[in-house]
Amino acid sequence: MIEAKERKRVQKNMRRFLLLLLLAAFIVVCRLLSLQVIDRTELESRNFNQVKTNRTLQSPRGTIFDRNGHPLAMSMVTRSLYADPKMIKEDPATIADAIAPYVRIKKEEIIERLQEDTAFVWLDRMMDPDKSRAVADVLDNEKIEGLNFVEENRRFYPNGNLLAQVLGFVGTDDKGLDGLEMVLDKEIKGDRTKELVATDSRGNPILGSIMSKYIPDKERSVTLTIDTTAQFIAERALDKAMKETKASGASIIIMDPKTGEIIAMANRPTYDPNEYEKGTEEDFKNRAVTNIYEPGSTFKPIIASAALASGKWTTETVFHDTGHIMASGHVMQNWNGEGYGDVRLLEILKFSINTGMARIGLTTGPAILLDYIKAFGFGKQTGIDLPGEGEGLLFTLESMSDIDTAAMSIGQGIAVTPLQMVQAFGALANGGHMVQPHIIKSIDNPDGTVYEKKETVEVGQPIPEGVAKQIVAILEKEVSEGGGHKAYVEGYHFGGKTGTAEKLDPENGGYLKGRYIASFIGFGPIEDPRFVALIVIDDPGGTFYGGQIVAPVFKDIMSQLVRYYQISPSVSKEKKGKAPAKAERPAVQTNGDGQVVLPDFTGWSTGEVRDWLHEAGLSFVPEGTGYAISQEQVSGEAVDPGSAVRVYFKR
Repeated sequence: MIEAKERKRVQKNMRRFLLLLLLAAFIVVCRLLSLQVIDRTELESRNFNQVKTNRTLQSPRGTIFDRNGHPLAMSMVTRSLYADPKMIKEDPATIADAIAPYVRIKKEEIIERLQEDTAFVWLDRMMDPDKSRAVADVLDNEKIEGLNFVEENRRFYPNGNLLAQVLGFVGTDDKGLDGLEMVLDKEIKGDRTKELVATDSRGNPILGSIMSKYIPDKERSVTLTIDTTAQFIAERALDKAMKETKASGASIIIMDPKTGEIIAMANRPTYDPNEYEKGTEEDFKNRAVTNIYEPGSTFKPIIASAALASGKWTTETVFHDTGHIMASGHVMQNWNGEGYGDVRLLEILKFSINTGMARIGLTTGPAILLDYIKAFGFGKQTGIDLPGEGEGLLFTLESMSDIDTAAMSIGQGIAVTPLQMVQAFGALANGGHMVQPHIIKSIDNPDGTVYEKKETVEVGQPIPEGVAKQIVAILEKEVSEGGGHKAYVEGYHFGGKTGTAEKLDPENGGYLKGRYIASFIGFGPIEDPRFVALIVIDDPGGTFYGGQIVAPVFKDIMSQLVRYYQISPSVSKEKKGKAPAKAERPAVQTNGDGQVVLPDFTGWSTGEVRDWLHEAGLSFVPEGTGYAISQEQVSGEAVDPGSAVRVYFKR
């Protein structure tokens, strides 16, 4: 009886317990229903605000290569530091003390940003790897919450200031701000995508979320016509000229006259696009494209070409030079005040006789001259794929007097850009056919297919081939026998013209007294022209004549380029396959400061260069094998003991 009652009591308790379990389960199900169905939207919103964040994903910017596939501008992954002020528990001043040594903003600004009423604020963008690692260690060691990193693409220029004004630079938001980076922004800029990313309390992506898995697409790449080795040769020569002349600026352009491809383009002063914030507006300026200047005597071959092509003058026409000529009541004299007697066009150009050029211009007439000058591309942009190109300044026919015609005939009273001069002289070197300068060779898709290819574009034939050959022959004499003899390249025929002009006053008009622009423009080898090059030195100190200070720069550059491109000498008895002639190996010499004075290594074997440098206590950095064709530190330059010397070789 008692057992039956006890059994009933236990069964009753079990039913009550099961009822309670069912009631509890019912309550849980109802609550889940409420949370997952009725209140779902509101709760998701709260959750997103707490553990999810919007981040912009930036795919890498396309690489810019030189013509041989060497990278000139590329994107590298860096870390950027940000903070969520609402999640910071520590004193902002304490955090600022810890990270200030490694970021590029001051402690006071860090504190200010950490106190902002926002969930996201930048503290430093695209940090150097060592700096970001140091901050990461601080955050980890100090257990600081609310600060974290996000990966971003930073533009990197592996050659420093090489080709700086041409390449330009990119801002922190992946926007091209100058040079080709700006011109090509649409073609090579990476895509930006906003993604919602799940994060933990410190902002780290949870469980390999979309941010950590995101692999950006590659962008289009660009190949330039620039040859890095030729660019290096040109820039080294320009640096040497700047040092020797103490000039305020300089430019150089080297172009293939047959294709219009720019092989090298450089300017001084310059800057490092990796640290563009340290540069100035003057450093950023691509003088070779944007600046205008009076060309002086380098313009005389253009006038002579017009006179010959129009039939108003011939190579046999005799001019009796008395040393002066009258035009509109003004007296024009030769640079030395002397007369040359009976002269022909050869002598007029060879000795840069102003009076002879004035007579040629007056005889030809302003209308004809202006027509030919414009046909040579002056007075308008060449259309090169670079920003800020100048147009230059020409006379208008209606306003021209005889003195204007005479002045224009000697390269005064007008203004041109260096690029226009290179284009025009390219026509002289190329049998009268003028091609458009260009610096982009191709733009390629990520899969390797060609998106756009730049072809050679002929933009006119300002003079007949026969006239071009006559001018070329005269300009060869200018280099081999005349005022441009310091540009003579041993073993090769080059033509060219020196120029010295007073510097224009951009503010008040007229000229700046005692200040000049010296230049030299040349081309060759004449038998098969590969280069047309212009060097302009702005406001040199001391000697300012182009034939004295600029022609040697041309010689220096061309002497290295003919070896680099393995162009056989045309006036040498050397046989093909014979090693380049080299000077007798000199002893190691030092200057008063204990620096080693470098010789000309041209023609030396790799072993000979290595042995000499080791004897001199210098490091050897060879490029290629065979015989030396050029060197990074030029002959006569003094370097500190232990310095690395780079020498280029070819078989």
